[in-house]
Amino acid sequence: MFAAMADGRSEISNFASSADCDSTLRCLGSLGIKIIRSGSNVKVHGGQFISPPSPLDCGNSGTTMRLLAGILAGRQVEAILIGDTSLSTRPMGRVIGPLTEMGAVIDSNDGTAPLTIVGGRPLAGKDHQLKIASAQIKSCLLLAGLGASGTTTVHEPATTRDHTERMLRWFGAEIDTAVPGVISIRGGQTLSARTFIVPGDISSAAFFLVAAACLDGSDLTLKGVGMNPTRTGIVEVLTRAGVDLTISAERNECGEPVADIFIRGSVNILESAPPLLLDGAIIANIIDEIPTLAILGTKLGGGIEIRGANELRVKESDRIRSVVEGLQRMGSIVEEFEDGLRVHPSRLTGATIDSHGDHRIAMAFAVAGLMADGESEILDAECVDVSFPGFFQTLQSVVNA
Repeated sequence: MFAAMADGRSEISNFASSADCDSTLRCLGSLGIKIIRSGSNVKVHGGQFISPPSPLDCGNSGTTMRLLAGILAGRQVEAILIGDTSLSTRPMGRVIGPLTEMGAVIDSNDGTAPLTIVGGRPLAGKDHQLKIASAQIKSCLLLAGLGASGTTTVHEPATTRDHTERMLRWFGAEIDTAVPGVISIRGGQTLSARTFIVPGDISSAAFFLVAAACLDGSDLTLKGVGMNPTRTGIVEVLTRAGVDLTISAERNECGEPVADIFIRGSVNILESAPPLLLDGAIIANIIDEIPTLAILGTKLGGGIEIRGANELRVKESDRIRSVVEGLQRMGSIVEEFEDGLRVHPSRLTGATIDSHGDHRIAMAFAVAGLMADGESEILDAECVDVSFPGFFQTLQSVVNA
């Protein structure tokens, strides 16, 4: 998206083969952006966006829909954004409201997709006080602000992932982050083409980190993982649980911190771990890893309790309900709260798990299946392609290593 907005040709390497990323490329192509892809390398020729001849299909990607809504509104481009059945139920009012306050005109299905961005409406910068800690909302408004008059400022209730702020700087924009939790951008700035290496995704790495931590005798190194401090809550949680984990080869690539992670499994350490309570500011940092951390909780001596995670209710599935339902099927003792859950230490048994078409639920219970007695079956397992095509093959190759 940044490369599409920038002047010149950008080159991106280590681009993911996920369905979400494919959805983004297709949408940009329909907006008149020239894209050449060869394996994990992508060349993007930035330029003027055109109104697409047909609706832009964002697939399952909430990031694609919310960020594009901000970009297109800021560039006064008329378009209709649609998604699959799951995405069409997710709340979009949280971006429609503030964009409307900036001058955008957006029609929706009572706050859900499809979203119709009415073109030709110039935006004016505004001061936004967010009620929800969401990197997607923040990014939408900053990207809209890039095309607005004046200054756009976003106040976050809690710190969220800052990839957008770092990317704006990498592409040459001036952005003010001097006050923690307050981000400002001046409209009318031009981005310049860049070369970019995408770090390994720590949210995808989390499944392997938890699997290695829970399986006695495991010895695993993951190289080139993104270590953005707004994303490394998973490392903090594993460390608090007593997991043998080492960070090495720390470096900076294209504005993002990257490192190698070594982890060794020891059930004895986990069984002596105290109860873990995850609440407050760390929740925004680990929101995508919570299903996997719930699996970890079954191996911890004191279990794990997660609160303040209401946002999980409106993901690709109701992830709180999906995790509770799956763990109960596997024999775990789990308490469900409106804003989270408590997982007691449990011996898991194989079961048939409904992924509810949610990629993170499917991958989390694949990890649970590794440590369960007996065979497990995950229904609708192909949904992992949304973020991690080849996940099961990769997991199998590591287990066999």
